[in-house]
Amino acid sequence: MEKVIIVGSGPAGHTAAIYTARAMLNPIMFEGYMAGGVTAGGQLTTTTDVENFPGFPDGIQGTELMNKMRQQSINCGTRIYTNTVTNVDLSKKPYTVYTDDGNSYQTQGLIIATGAIAKKLGIPGEKEFWQKGISACAVCDGGMPVFRNKELGVVGGGDAAVEEAIYLTKFASKVYLFVRRDQLRASKVLQDRLAQSDSIEVVWNSEVKEAKGDMILRSIVVYNNKKDEFYEMNISGLFYAIGHNPNIEFLGGQLETDEDGYIITTPGTTQTSVDGVFAAGDVQDKKYRQAITSAGSGCMAALELEHYLG
Repeated sequence: MEKVIIVGSGPAGHTAAIYTARAMLNPIMFEGYMAGGVTAGGQLTTTTDVENFPGFPDGIQGTELMNKMRQQSINCGTRIYTNTVTNVDLSKKPYTVYTDDGNSYQTQGLIIATGAIAKKLGIPGEKEFWQKGISACAVCDGGMPVFRNKELGVVGGGDAAVEEAIYLTKFASKVYLFVRRDQLRASKVLQDRLAQSDSIEVVWNSEVKEAKGDMILRSIVVYNNKKDEFYEMNISGLFYAIGHNPNIEFLGGQLETDEDGYIITTPGTTQTSVDGVFAAGDVQDKKYRQAITSAGSGCMAALELEHYLG
């Protein structure tokens, strides 16, 4: 019988592990092996320079940051298993967690910190230039020196896409917003803000079909679905804002989620719809999606679980 099991190994999971271990709850963490198509450590392991995580004035590589968090979790007493959780049984207490090696574990409390994966276009060149000009987070990467005073592009037509395009105007010489249709899905307030910007050009009826470059992204191939024409544009950075997929398949629909699949938590807490099960990080956060906010929610989940067990 375990007191705490943590599923996921990003900033939320490791912060929860550090706090629960220091509270003498002897947590187990299942960090996952290529769970959701990402290595243990989560999305930060797919990034290069991380310049907005406090405590590293000169920045730090994403993989190095996650390795440090992992070691800190171990130093505090967390037992880390590189297994992927395949399913859970939340129908009765204690809860049962099943892993891909055929084992099962019972626990009094559960923290879900499995994150969310950014949706991609799946175009030629995307894999080669991911984090070498292509990113899914303008707030994370847009201010990097390689993008400053350059022409950048954003893919999407919703609120997130417009917000990221507006954000990038702080650094870019020009921002192109590639919208697949002839209208935006974004709110009227954001559309009005977009219209007021002289630095953003909306490219209607446009689909990005290919990324080109050498060591980094240099250009993209765009398809105009209205004119049925292809053309190439010189772009130094391309940012996806077409949504994320929370990693919740293993839950089997046992927790309440919103229409986009994000776990719903009680406002101001990390408590899910099932007593004693808490959710932290991007799996329940569709707004901020930052490493530091994930870490903060991991702390919340740990403290709330400790209180729950008490």
